[in-house]
Amino acid sequence: MTEKVWNVAAYCRLSRDDGDKAESNSIGSQRDIIREFLRDRTDMVIVKEYVDDGYSGVNFDRPGFKQMMEDIRQKKINCIVCKDLSRFARNYIDSGRYLEKIFPFMGVRFIAINDSYDSNGEKTQADSLIVPFKNLINDAYCKDISMKIRTQLDIKRKMGDFIGAFATYGYRKDPENKNRLLVDEEAAQVVEMIFKYRLQGMSNTRIAAKLNSMGVLSPMEYKRSKGMKYGSGFCTSTQATWNAGSVQRVLTNRIYLGTLTQHKRGTPNYKVKKEVHYSEDDWITVEENHDAIIKETDFETVQSLLGKDIRVAPEKEASHIFAGFVYCGDCLHAMARKAVPSHGKRYYYFVCSTNKAKQGCSPHSFSESKLEKIVFQLVRDQINLVCEVDAVLDYIASLPEQQRKVFDYDAQLTRLEDEIKRYQDLKLNLYSDMADGMISKEEYLEFRSGYDRRIHERQKAMVQIKEERLLTVENGERHSEWIDLFRQYENITELQRAVVVNLIERIVIYDAKHIEVVFRYQDQLDEAVQYIDRYKDILPEEA
Repeated sequence: MTEKVWNVAAYCRLSRDDGDKAESNSIGSQRDIIREFLRDRTDMVIVKEYVDDGYSGVNFDRPGFKQMMEDIRQKKINCIVCKDLSRFARNYIDSGRYLEKIFPFMGVRFIAINDSYDSNGEKTQADSLIVPFKNLINDAYCKDISMKIRTQLDIKRKMGDFIGAFATYGYRKDPENKNRLLVDEEAAQVVEMIFKYRLQGMSNTRIAAKLNSMGVLSPMEYKRSKGMKYGSGFCTSTQATWNAGSVQRVLTNRIYLGTLTQHKRGTPNYKVKKEVHYSEDDWITVEENHDAIIKETDFETVQSLLGKDIRVAPEKEASHIFAGFVYCGDCLHAMARKAVPSHGKRYYYFVCSTNKAKQGCSPHSFSESKLEKIVFQLVRDQINLVCEVDAVLDYIASLPEQQRKVFDYDAQLTRLEDEIKRYQDLKLNLYSDMADGMISKEEYLEFRSGYDRRIHERQKAMVQIKEERLLTVENGERHSEWIDLFRQYENITELQRAVVVNLIERIVIYDAKHIEVVFRYQDQLDEAVQYIDRYKDILPEEA
């Protein structure tokens, strides 16, 4: 009788995700163990070695395993040999399905050397318990390792460590610490250029076209030019170019402020490898984590612009001076710019877009040239006011600390804390008084309600004082980007698009004689004025 010859697939797998130790489970070590096991077995011939280096054992989505199964279906292989069951899989359910159903059905012999398992050997009652139990242990071990890795990664994210294969465009990984981001000067210049063009009134599409015409490499091509094996799901062609979407991603990414936001997406658990997007509540954000490329005032201005309806005429590169900023005071919808030809000239007016579309509202209009003159004067007045406030803040900051400390916040907070504790103690004693018959139930409820109200009032006062103390500290530090933003236009002689974009939130037209200009950073200006008002008794009259 001719001895059956087994066509063997030597299967090796290694994955750090499973917590595998490279020393004992290296591919070379597994290969040596398998070859040594088969060296004296004349009935077994290694047909091919299948290797999955860097693939987790929690599922069977592995190229080496898939190729092995294809060769089994083509009858090239009828025996699988691996070091142990954990090298084959760490999934209790799926590994059991292969060992107990699929392989027997396909006539495949399975051998796990270190676990002393051979599906062609004599079965014992212990085998029916030990093998599933070992698979269960391998599965549990993988789950435990996965949880530990996830926890450790979350800790690193909360500490501000960058966890990712590639740094975001504009940054590069520190060669001495791959979890730290450094500014990539070459790419950072492009990021600054994109923000500058948007602030000048260019649309995302126009910015992309300009970058492509200048020969600026897109983020993907730039990474590839640096020797990185980078791919992206946003790429739709062989040669990636700038488009409106890639410009939008740059303009809305807060990483350029020095803010690192991670854990936006990931896998639900160690068995499911399909990524899901997490809600913002699950994101991990660390501010002031690395050097910023864009100033916060410029970033917030751009976010404001992205939310406006700003259209650019086909023959124009940038939008007109008031594009996206003029609103109807009656219906609060954006007003449309309309050209009226007269005597060979073109005059521009703003008309209500709702009325223009014949959907209601009144047919009022406002001359663009007249609006420009009025807005220019209001802007000059606002700039002068901010400069005056800045000068007074400088004067207060120059005063001796004792003279500036006109309000003792700590003492006030301590007093309120004492009052809250006293009312809480009185509230606790009320029940005993009622139980002893000293007060009735109605009096108990009335007194308790009164104490709750007093406690709430003092807690509210403490919150307000803490906010005022924080405001005092911020004004005392005397570095306000919003003030610098106004100051840079201190000597303007005409209204420009950049002035409107940086200083104005919106312009509301009610009728031919009544318009309102809502300036940006008005809340900060009001807070600064309130801060100054605390020192009015010690300020000189000219201040």
